[in-house]
Amino acid sequence: MSTKIAIITGASRGLGKDMALNLAKDGVHIVFTYHSNKAKADEVITEIERLGSKAKAFQYDASNPISAEKLISQVSVYLKKHHGNTRFDFLINNAGTGLYKTIEETTVQDFDEMLKIHLKSVYFLTQSALPLMKDGGRIINISSGLTRFSFPGSSAYAIMKGGVEVFTRYLAKELGTRKISANVVAPGAIATDFGGGTNRFNEEKRALISSTTALGRVGEAADIGGVVAFLCSAQAGWINGQRIELSGGMLI
Repeated sequence: MSTKIAIITGASRGLGKDMALNLAKDGVHIVFTYHSNKAKADEVITEIERLGSKAKAFQYDASNPISAEKLISQVSVYLKKHHGNTRFDFLINNAGTGLYKTIEETTVQDFDEMLKIHLKSVYFLTQSALPLMKDGGRIINISSGLTRFSFPGSSAYAIMKGGVEVFTRYLAKELGTRKISANVVAPGAIATDFGGGTNRFNEEKRALISSTTALGRVGEAADIGGVVAFLCSAQAGWINGQRIELSGGMLI
């Protein structure tokens, strides 16, 4: 049986790192991107290799959608050299950053930045990667609980994630003839460095999140990666076009 290969954007830390490690535990080889912190990316490579899988990291700027073609070209060369062909199995669009401004405070530049990072780059990176994806592959796009519930200061970010969810359903529909499935994972509030790490360090915010979550706590990165790995497994082959929220029952 051939080794499965996953491409994950933004996997040098946080949720993406946990996804990469969970997939590596399943024997999947990992190609991932990082924005600027090569040292952290190298640490992830070391952890993956300790699990017995191969890993390679590429620098990628999600705010520059044109760089998607360059990234996929680099990945293609790497796969051909180290795996014998250019094909891969799983694409996980995870890279992103936060913006915490009210509608009145959000500038055109802020909005455009969110558009490029969270929607345009996802669309065109997926487009560039599709010719290399094996039939029967899986696409997992990372959205947010903020597309279901609303908190002031997250409108631009949430709008783009809403677009990702619509895009995912279209992927599921259009790629069905290739037996490629596409699903959304929508984390709730997670204690990572994302958005300045307030979900880790701001005790007032953590208390609010815990009080509005059925399971009574803030989410952790470890709550997310295993579900992404499951969606890449044989057992999840009939899940398609779905939004799976991982929020511990927040605001239900």
